[in-house]
Amino acid sequence: MAKSANLNIRIDPEIKKDAEILFKSFGITVSDAVNLFLHQSLMVGSLPFEVRQPRYNAETEAAMQEADDIITGKVQTKSFSSFQDFLSDMEGDNAEV
Repeated sequence: MAKSANLNIRIDPEIKKDAEILFKSFGITVSDAVNLFLHQSLMVGSLPFEVRQPRYNAETEAAMQEADDIITGKVQTKSFSSFQDFLSDMEGDNAEV
């Protein structure tokens, strides 16, 4: 089948440069790689790789859970009437450490 259709996409120039270097090491062009991607997608009837949400380390996940708990009211937070009250409370917390 003759290749006569064009596909114009916009990508980050650094990504393009890095992809060109990578694909050149395989002996193919970015255009060849895009064609492989499209053919494979059609063969499997979906994206040819698994798409997942990023995983975070345990400390980040705990912080995200804490933020969610605060937002939903599962965790009660202190209220301060002034910034000075907040600073005084923080100094008290540091003294306990």
